[in-house]
Amino acid sequence: MEGEPIEPVGVPEALSAEVLTVERAKQGDVAAFGELVTRYERRVYRMARQITQNDEDAEDVLQETFLKAFEHINSFQGQSKFYTWVTRIAVNESLMKLRKRKSDRTVSLDENIETDEEPIVREIAVWDDTPEQKYSQEEMRAILNKAIDGLKPIFRTVFILRDVEELSTEETAEVLGLSIAAVKSRLLRARLQLREKLTRVFKRKGDQILGYAK
Repeated sequence: MEGEPIEPVGVPEALSAEVLTVERAKQGDVAAFGELVTRYERRVYRMARQITQNDEDAEDVLQETFLKAFEHINSFQGQSKFYTWVTRIAVNESLMKLRKRKSDRTVSLDENIETDEEPIVREIAVWDDTPEQKYSQEEMRAILNKAIDGLKPIFRTVFILRDVEELSTEETAEVLGLSIAAVKSRLLRARLQLREKLTRVFKRKGDQILGYAK
């Protein structure tokens, strides 16, 4: 009938609802922006914590991220998901924390890294048993988190966005301002380095167990 609102065609209901919430927030509706914060604050904090490796820094990143998002909400054009836009802010804030701490000189995402899919030769041991068969879920999580923390930020950030937060390759590239090839290259290197780190951990623990058994 004439005058009835036209529903977006082919847009998922949840996404359509979020678009309306964002529009309300852009019009100055603080409650609407609060809904967006509630929806994504845990994911933003978790990501910031994994990048900065510091609870206090992650809290600061969380607050600064949503403060800047609120201040610049009208610059969000809706060409990507709202979470993708917020994630870009959070990643930048997290990397700024690392730079200020000066604890790692390799925090710049502009560092020159080969982006073609060249073969990477690495000596990686074979796991005779799956790690899950040897360790509890809690211990596995602790081991994995420690290994992720040991990655250089340029690799850790890509790994977190792609494999932990489960953003697509395209979304990850958009968030970090990288080419898709660069994302794939860094993700491959991150996964290889993690595999190598975990292999050493499991081998060392296996040797300890054998030593105790003697």
